[in-house]
Amino acid sequence: MDITELILDDHHEQRRLFAILEQIDRAETGVLSAIWDRLAAFLELHAQAEEEIFYPALLQAGIAARRAAGVEDETLDAIHDHNEIRDAIAEVARHQVGTDDWYAAVAAANLANSDHMAEEEREGLTDFRRLTGLPRRHQLAVAFAAYEARNYAGVQPVDKDPVGYVRAEEKKLRTAASGSLSVGTLKRH
Repeated sequence: MDITELILDDHHEQRRLFAILEQIDRAETGVLSAIWDRLAAFLELHAQAEEEIFYPALLQAGIAARRAAGVEDETLDAIHDHNEIRDAIAEVARHQVGTDDWYAAVAAANLANSDHMAEEEREGLTDFRRLTGLPRRHQLAVAFAAYEARNYAGVQPVDKDPVGYVRAEEKKLRTAASGSLSVGTLKRH
């Protein structure tokens, strides 16, 4: 088991659920609502699990490999993307299921999520596999799976300040390492 594979599995399921929505007759609002509710909760949970488990570990690996600036930028971008996805999910809730506006909001959520997944798959996951051995990726996969299982009913969506998030995670790493790690140079964004 590898956390990068679990994340990719989640991405596949997200794509599958968006594709299912595209194939349901717009008159079947109860079905559309049920599938969307499941997808929205899943997107929220996945983002939160990444923020709790994956991105702190990516920062730690990048700092240890003296590549802090690169992983900081990836993490800042990912947290920003998660906020955009949360906002897109909230926009869907503002529209009556099955209407043109609802479909447009779902399409916008799909686009925000697809852009994030593609970038994460190209950068964050690839870098993490290069910087982290399989035993650590396995350990994190167990934590990631457990987090998603414990929170299967959903999590409270909360936008995060990307810079504040990275600074807080780096502070935790410094504290855990008793100052032995040299933390990267976080640019002000």
